[in-house]
Amino acid sequence: MSYYFSEKDSSAIVNARMGDDINPRLKQVMESLVRHLHDFIKDVQLTQEEWEVAIEFLTKTGQMCDDERQEFVMLSDTLGVSMLVDTINNRRPAGATENTVLGPFHVAGAPELPMGSNISLDGVGESCLFEGCVLDLEGNPVAGARIDVWSDNADGFYDVQQPGIQPKWNNRGIFTTGADGKYCFVGIKPVAYPIPTDGPVGKMLLEMGRHPFRPAHMHVLVTAPGFQKVVTHTFSGDDDYLTSDAVFGVKQTLVAPYERVEKGETVWRSPFDFVLTPVGDKAVSASEAEAQMAGV
Repeated sequence: MSYYFSEKDSSAIVNARMGDDINPRLKQVMESLVRHLHDFIKDVQLTQEEWEVAIEFLTKTGQMCDDERQEFVMLSDTLGVSMLVDTINNRRPAGATENTVLGPFHVAGAPELPMGSNISLDGVGESCLFEGCVLDLEGNPVAGARIDVWSDNADGFYDVQQPGIQPKWNNRGIFTTGADGKYCFVGIKPVAYPIPTDGPVGKMLLEMGRHPFRPAHMHVLVTAPGFQKVVTHTFSGDDDYLTSDAVFGVKQTLVAPYERVEKGETVWRSPFDFVLTPVGDKAVSASEAEAQMAGV
């Protein structure tokens, strides 16, 4: 192989420049990145003008980032990369509750509330009873599980997006299960909302003919001693955007029923059980995960 650049051997020539004593994992990742990047450019026969557009896009994406907003994370989300990384790193046995992305609106320190409390502090929206159990893989109740929940309001905004408009901690709370593993709280039926579209990622979605909406969902973070942490959502099964989430966060097992209540204290009821995996359980392989999803 020549040490001088050529189109044919471009990735091999670049990778040959790496040192011999670098971190092995860094070497593996960078060699693969260079190889796939060069193959992509050759595959699409990228033009000089397109390359300049790409550089400008990445520059503007970086310029949109600050302490309040991470446009690169949104780029990763909308290309399905965030969900792929999350899925690879959170493979679980069949029957266990699946992970999905944390999202940007989790806030540490939400109030610890008695079971059955109402987390809707502004009282706006269609009330909903969320209830179910936290179980282990054998179906036994898990005591002492902390369930941290948060959702948007009836207008599609989280409280941290509207300080001074929404009460602090609106539609947030933490609940701890007893010996029966049961949980219940009252909130509102979440609504779909768009991710920000005023930056380069929003323009990219428009050019790709894609919408920016996330389907209605309740965020849930479940932790319990001896079990793996679960970061997930439950999605409204009747949402129009369920099969076209802008950030690809929906997994079929996370679609929850929303049942209209007749003559009850809430307008809706959404039952959902969370099944936890013990710490140290061997993660399933990619092929095993695919087989589970296919019902093999």
